[in-house]
Amino acid sequence: MARRARQDEVRRIHNRVAVLRAETKLSRAQLAERVGVNPQTIGALERGEHYPSLQLAMSICEVFGVPIEAVFSREPFPSVTATYRRPDPQEDPS
Repeated sequence: MARRARQDEVRRIHNRVAVLRAETKLSRAQLAERVGVNPQTIGALERGEHYPSLQLAMSICEVFGVPIEAVFSREPFPSVTATYRRPDPQEDPS
């Protein structure tokens, strides 16, 4: 029973690794090499299939020069496109 309760407590960790990689023009292989993991680990992390250790999370943040809360969160990050998209003047506003 304690094991079941513990599993229920596990919450998803959202991340912006793919966005930061794109901004800095780093491939998965390049980022993986810099933080000491294989490229498959970076891919799994970006897809939400792998949660990083604290050491890996901090190493990733050091590569990008940003604080950990800018990369990882318990809550989904807002969509940049949805937040900043300008209305199309050709679209009907109604």
